[in-house]
Parts: sequence; structure tokens; C-alpha cells
Amino acid sequence: MARSYPLENKRFGSKPQQKKNRAARNTARRRAIKSGLVKKGSKMDIHHKDGNPRNNSKSNLSVVSRGSNRNKSPGRPSGKKDTVQRRPRVG
Repeated sequence: MARSYPLENKRFGSKPQQKKNRAARNTARRRAIKSGLVKKGSKMDIHHKDGNPRNNSKSNLSVVSRGSNRNKSPGRPSGKKDTVQRRPRVG
């Protein structure tokens, strides 16, 4: 079954707490762009060191690559990377 983004957003992303978290992450990104830490469209993420997206203090933020940041997600075992099951090539 394919992933249903509209349904996922309806169930999870539209909740008030998630809206506030998303707004806080966007604020951190905008501040980093304004201060020159990252450029618009760069493939870098703003990492919240303590995992709390609402804690936008300078000491809690760092600029990291997308892959690095998304492997540091809260609740994810350290050093564990996403694995994609690939079909063997035929021919």
C-alpha cells in the first residue's frame, strides 16, 4: 500500500502541538538564513541538539547535512541508518 500523505497530515500534522513544533522549526531555519549560517535552498538542516524543536536558543542549534540530521531523530538508535530493500538486478 502506498503512503497517503493527505491522510498522514490529517491524522498527525494538523494537530495543534505539531503545528507549533513545525512553526518553531521554520523559525529556527529563517533565523539561520538571516544570520548567514545557511543559504536558502542549501541541502543543510538546522539540528536541535536536545531534540526539542521549540528550544531555539543558539547553544541548542547546529547546522548539519540533511542525512546526518535525519539519522539523529529522537527515538532512533545511534548510528543506525535507513536501509532500503533493493531488488537484485535481472540481466
